Amino acid sequence: MKLLVIGSGGREHALVWKLSQSPRVTKIYCTPGNGGTDSIATNVAIAADSLEALRDFALETAIDFTVVGPDDLLAAGIVDLFRASGLRIFGPTANAARLESSKSFAKDFMVRHGIPCAASRVFQNSREAREYCRSTVYPLVIKADGLALGKGVIIAENLQTAEDAIHRMMDLKFFGSAGSSIVIEEFLKGSECSIHALVDGNSALIFPDAKDHKRVFDGNQGPNTGGMGTVSPCPALSDSLRQQIQDEILDPFLLGLRVDGIDFSGMLFPGLMLTASGPKVLEFNCRFGDPETQSLLRRLKSDLLDLLEACEQGKLALMKPEWDERSATCVVLASGGYPGAYEKGKEITGIQPAESIGDVVVFHAGTVRKEGKLLTNGGRVLGVTALGTPLSAAVKTAYEAADKIQFENQKRRSDIGADECPSEFKSS
Repeated sequence: MKLLVIGSGGREHALVWKLSQSPRVTKIYCTPGNGGTDSIATNVAIAADSLEALRDFALETAIDFTVVGPDDLLAAGIVDLFRASGLRIFGPTANAARLESSKSFAKDFMVRHGIPCAASRVFQNSREAREYCRSTVYPLVIKADGLALGKGVIIAENLQTAEDAIHRMMDLKFFGSAGSSIVIEEFLKGSECSIHALVDGNSALIFPDAKDHKRVFDGNQGPNTGGMGTVSPCPALSDSLRQQIQDEILDPFLLGLRVDGIDFSGMLFPGLMLTASGPKVLEFNCRFGDPETQSLLRRLKSDLLDLLEACEQGKLALMKPEWDERSATCVVLASGGYPGAYEKGKEITGIQPAESIGDVVVFHAGTVRKEGKLLTNGGRVLGVTALGTPLSAAVKTAYEAADKIQFENQKRRSDIGADECPSEFKSS
């Protein structure tokens, strides 16, 4: 089969890496790809947001199956466009993807179908939003309603921070049209956790859980990012909590799809907060997470293509994937200045020595190859992944490998997995 993977980040490199292991795959194209995908796929210089050009390429190249990485493409209707042209593609339609592309739509869905989530208010007027903030309790969470590259969430500790966030989102249009409407919700206390589940409309196939580290600095300080690292499984999740997530979140989600007539086929990726009163949904995502995918696909032993095709064909109930029992860690190496302004074009060295360490794979995100050199080309540059038992072993190996990789102004967190690692890691 000839496959097309759309996107340029670490998630897409991980998808290409895993799909390339399928014996049924003969060729993979990646648009636009990065400096890592070009070693196992053919990068094609088509911008990831050029829907018609992507459709035309898939038709001309006789692509058998397409996998979409970025959320904005799903929201823009790439699945609808491809299917209308007779092309097979993995992911939800634009209507179904509204569960991610509109936080107010998702919140309404959750409330109506009894899915536990934070209490919230939606505002289209900045003055009304500021007035509300003057009468509520802190901290609170302010979210751009639309897609904002994982950066449209502000945790406001006080009124000044809240008013600044509202001004940037709604008045200054810092996130464009995504901030025309905002959601203000209560701040949930607890431990964050990410769940991935393939959904074919009738059933859900749950992947192992993971924990993302969204803040840019150690100790969960600083602004939100697209994610600075992950561990899998999430140490805070017990078997009873996993069952509670199934009963109170995934099952009502499937029922809600049927009641509302939403044809959802693809990856559901809810971000959760494990609170004292049980798991609550922070947000719905309708695609593979980044950098969760880097950790999860290191643990997947089964053929990923088989799973994605079963999802597309409504046959998930027949699938029983096999997973590596070892834990996985992904440590993100980012450009200095990220998630704000950063420079590109810094030479990267040390990836081969890093990958010479056992059970390490380095996934590229913001990289490009020019004149024989590997250069930085984005905010999040690399995801250094490792497997190990216990989790502390995976964390230690990932950092040992990360230490071998160098580029100017490199930024990373030094505490990925530290909060909930076994005691031997905390004391090391």
